[in-house]
Amino acid sequence: MTTAATPAPASASQPIWLVLLCASRFATSMAFMVYAGALGPAMQAWGMSAGEAGAIQTAFNAGYALSLVGSSWFADSLGAKRVFLWASWATALTGIAFATFARSAESGLLLFALMGLTQGGTYAPSIMLVAQGVPAARRGAAVGWLLAAGSLGYFASIAIAAGLAERLGYEAAFIACGLGPLLAALLATPGLRRRPNLAAGGPVRRLRGAFRFLSDRRSFLLTAGYTAHCWELLGMWAWLPAFLSASLANSGGATSGGAGVRGLWIAGAIHVSGFLSSLLMGRASDRLGRRTVLVAMGVLGAACSVSIGWMDGMPLALVLLMAALYGFSALGDSPVLSTAMTESVEPGSLGAALAVRSILGFGAGGAAPLAVGLVLDQAGGASGAGWGWGFALLGVGGGLATACALLLPADRPDRS
Repeated sequence: MTTAATPAPASASQPIWLVLLCASRFATSMAFMVYAGALGPAMQAWGMSAGEAGAIQTAFNAGYALSLVGSSWFADSLGAKRVFLWASWATALTGIAFATFARSAESGLLLFALMGLTQGGTYAPSIMLVAQGVPAARRGAAVGWLLAAGSLGYFASIAIAAGLAERLGYEAAFIACGLGPLLAALLATPGLRRRPNLAAGGPVRRLRGAFRFLSDRRSFLLTAGYTAHCWELLGMWAWLPAFLSASLANSGGATSGGAGVRGLWIAGAIHVSGFLSSLLMGRASDRLGRRTVLVAMGVLGAACSVSIGWMDGMPLALVLLMAALYGFSALGDSPVLSTAMTESVEPGSLGAALAVRSILGFGAGGAAPLAVGLVLDQAGGASGAGWGWGFALLGVGGGLATACALLLPADRPDRS
């Protein structure tokens, strides 16, 4: 194991490993949204209420949050590369288990939670790998590519799951998408072979010391903004596919192509726009500054959250356009928040800082699907005002993220 306290310089092989890292991120993400894509048929087959359905997604999010914390924490002392590869192979195993054995609400909750418990381990270490190998002046764009690859995986997951679930049953959707993490591990293992495993060395840091970075104003606001961002984003990811599916069915849209075409419409509206925002906003933050982009995305995301739920029954084209704008804005601040954090924390403490950020962010975000589901149940089901109030609840996160961005110190990008 190579030990070092600072990132290694960029090398000629960097573009190759970065491409393969992004490809691995794409394949892993194919399983992330499989439950959301097959939510309608799974709810019917398992006889679940909206609250019970939201609980399964919340269990995944809780497991994902714990995995984020553990992997980030140990990445400082064991090295990001080693932790990333371990998590990749563990996710491959749990992905296959979910695809094969999730056949009821109880088994689905347990196995989806286990998959979240392993899959989260690939996220923060991958960002740390980028921070170690890409200069700050181009880091926003590189992190944007990494997260954009994930958005493409979400697109594939939603499209495949929604199409197969309605045509062949949710079982086919689970199997098709559950094999994605295995492909990810097979790509990452040779792709990172020549990358050094940078580790700070020494014992794992105490929990009390891990919170020291929050004494810095910029780090505190970035962490608070990330927490609010996760509430809005994870709630949107869980429930927007079901909202769009209902809108498409009510309007008779995309019926000529059947379930597969409806799945593509849903996935495209949410995640192709997210792919574009990750690419554009990460690069924009390199040029315009992190704060400017975070404020713009926070305002736009909050506006979409409080608006889209009340659009049920409006013309389909208008609903899909708003959904695309929602997907763009809700994900547009993700690469910027992560890049700014790598610039605010010492390299040897970055894993611990990401661990704290993860437990706060995904702790809040993990509760969002359940909260929206409970609002829908109280409002009489997934229709009408229920959608409006449910998505408006997510808009609270967008508003808080905007406030945190406005309070950030002004930053000037390095144009050297």
